[in-house]
Amino acid sequence: MSSTINSTKSSQSAAGNLRNSNSSARFMTQLVNGLLAVKPLAALAKHQARSMMIKRAERIGVPWTATVQELGEINWEPYLQQVQNPQLQYPDYYLRSFHAYAEGNMSWQAAWEVEVAAKAVHAGIWQDAGKEGDRKLRDSYHQLLLEHIPQAPEAIVDLGCSVGMSTAALQATYPQAQITGVDLSPYFLAVANYNSQHQASPQTTQWVHAAAEKTGLPSNSCDLVSIFLMCHELPQSATLEIFQEAKRLLRPQGHMAIMDMNPQSPIYAQMAPYIFTLLKSTEPYLDQYFSLDIEAALVQAGFQPPRIIPNTLRHRTIISQLAE
Repeated sequence: MSSTINSTKSSQSAAGNLRNSNSSARFMTQLVNGLLAVKPLAALAKHQARSMMIKRAERIGVPWTATVQELGEINWEPYLQQVQNPQLQYPDYYLRSFHAYAEGNMSWQAAWEVEVAAKAVHAGIWQDAGKEGDRKLRDSYHQLLLEHIPQAPEAIVDLGCSVGMSTAALQATYPQAQITGVDLSPYFLAVANYNSQHQASPQTTQWVHAAAEKTGLPSNSCDLVSIFLMCHELPQSATLEIFQEAKRLLRPQGHMAIMDMNPQSPIYAQMAPYIFTLLKSTEPYLDQYFSLDIEAALVQAGFQPPRIIPNTLRHRTIISQLAE
């Protein structure tokens, strides 16, 4: 009897803790959203977030300033013309401030800073990893793909490929695969195009300037759709449309793999409010991503219940196969 009473008390205590935790999370979200609604405070938060990244990059040996200056001296017009679709209609959600850039991803500066920013942001994932943190993050994702996708894909679509870092890493993991990189920013794709042409072994990647939810690629044309660090930058409506597009693109028994922030990570729950404010100031759709039941969304889109595997203390990999 006492065991039952103790068990009941324990359950009640756990439920109480969960309610308190949820209440605290809601309060912090409301507080942060209120602060960011004040334009001068939002601008200050973005400036602080950007300054922190640049300082971290330079401190760990990533030459942010010199790299951007070097990229700024390149004639980008030929590389832009090779990939840009001038008829593309951009979705409204994309034409807003991202990552402390007023133009979001629609600028050369944003494109030139992607790689150095990634190295700065991911430097702290593993202790003492420094500028190798970004590479280790990508390696952790690809190791899970190799472990959980039994047959090497012959054709891969990299949605939200940005400047091609994720695409190049996929190509290194699956050297025989034909890879297509898709992104909405023509500036990002121009940098990806330049990088792929100037490697020691130039890639034959196809770059497609399109929305991930409407790629224009042929149906049943790939074995793997990969999405690396994109879903947290999307409203839920766009994410759900992208899952439907992935289903259309995949061949029977094909897989979709997603690597992104892990909303269940205790790191985010324990994050200091001012740090969370800086994070949200650069990620306008973070609340929508954190509240999305991604497992249910994938099943509803026509995929099998996914494997969800933490691959760092704050990231997760999601792998799901098309339902038969």
